[in-house]
Amino acid sequence: MEFKIIADTMWVLITAMLVFFMNLGFATVETGFTRAKNAVNILSKNFVVFAISSIAFFFFGWGLMFGNGNPFIGLQGLFMLLGSDNSPATGVAYQGVYSAISWATVPLLAKFFFQLVFAGTAATIVSGAVAERIKYVSFIVFSFFMVGIIYPIVGHWIWGGGWLATSGFWDFAGSTVVHSVGGWAALAGVLVLGSRIGKFKSDGSPNAIPGHNLGLATIGAFVLWLGWFGFNPGSTMAADVNAISRIVITTNMAAAAGILFSTLTSWILNGKPDLGMTINGCLAGLVAVTASCAYVSPLSSIIIGSIAGILVVFAVMMFDRIKIDDPVGALSVHLVNGIFGTLAVGLFAQDIFMPNTTGNGLFFGGGTKLLMTQLMGAVGVGLFTFFLALTIWLGIKAVMGVRVTKEEEIKGLDIGEHGMEAYSGFQIFTVQ
Repeated sequence: MEFKIIADTMWVLITAMLVFFMNLGFATVETGFTRAKNAVNILSKNFVVFAISSIAFFFFGWGLMFGNGNPFIGLQGLFMLLGSDNSPATGVAYQGVYSAISWATVPLLAKFFFQLVFAGTAATIVSGAVAERIKYVSFIVFSFFMVGIIYPIVGHWIWGGGWLATSGFWDFAGSTVVHSVGGWAALAGVLVLGSRIGKFKSDGSPNAIPGHNLGLATIGAFVLWLGWFGFNPGSTMAADVNAISRIVITTNMAAAAGILFSTLTSWILNGKPDLGMTINGCLAGLVAVTASCAYVSPLSSIIIGSIAGILVVFAVMMFDRIKIDDPVGALSVHLVNGIFGTLAVGLFAQDIFMPNTTGNGLFFGGGTKLLMTQLMGAVGVGLFTFFLALTIWLGIKAVMGVRVTKEEEIKGLDIGEHGMEAYSGFQIFTVQ
């Protein structure tokens, strides 16, 4: 086995492990941004969602996403164990089952694990938006459909050789495939669930419901920032020293710009620098650069992150204004900036970084062709994901219900759903 295949495999597996570690980041960000009475529930959902994702993607999602089929869906190799390993790393001849990912020279199981952790991330995005009022079992059921059906079908369109891939649509590491898909599914869930008790006053204006532990949220944000250094450069699926070095920098600079501009925007609008907005600004910058990280310069990534940092603050305010209750800002981070990041490819891409891929975007003399293709993809994915997710949410509501009782929500899901408390033995007094 040649050294390059060994190096590529180690790179893919290590970056996949970093992406897996992002589960901790999501768990702590979501827990910190919500109330103490729901901490066990949030932590438990983030634990179980990756287990569900692993089973669903192994038996259903992988084949639907990467199996040879038609422009809409994969039809071959639908069960992981029945597929052939087409990798030069094992010396097995390519048998044409997963041709869309045959470009990666690492073993099939390394490819599977790397793609699995991405699928798990898409499902985890939903958890935060539906927090503090969803039934535990209903979330588990939706997560299975999310990773087993919704995510891999869209993934097939873009990364599996489907109709968007052949149309010239580009999403390097998942602003659309992972983040906006998770965002659209979360939006459908929020609309079916409704807002938390006490979130909106009788006149429709929002009540602030502060999270109980911003220390946890901050730890989570740093974990996610670290994990993104696997998420984006790992998507090369090869230890290409020049590409991964550049992608690490574009990823980091977008995060840094997102932090600064979200902090500044919230400071100007609210008179104080809001740590919650700072955290979401970091994540917004990371989400926004995910599609374009391999195709843009470090300077362009700073501009992308800056815009994302401003967007996320206004998006949080917009969702509050239209009475959509998202406890952790997942829609503002992943949906809004997933869409923006997709369009940013059409604006900022430069052919010099990955020749014969995207071509130049609008700001570098490429005209509007790439931007229009990116817009078409964003709209197509949004419509499909939202309405399929909405159908699944409504089906779950009809069969088993999606929301806990009023009494359970007021008392806290930790007691009602799990029979335990995250901070057992502590008395929390509120000074009136």
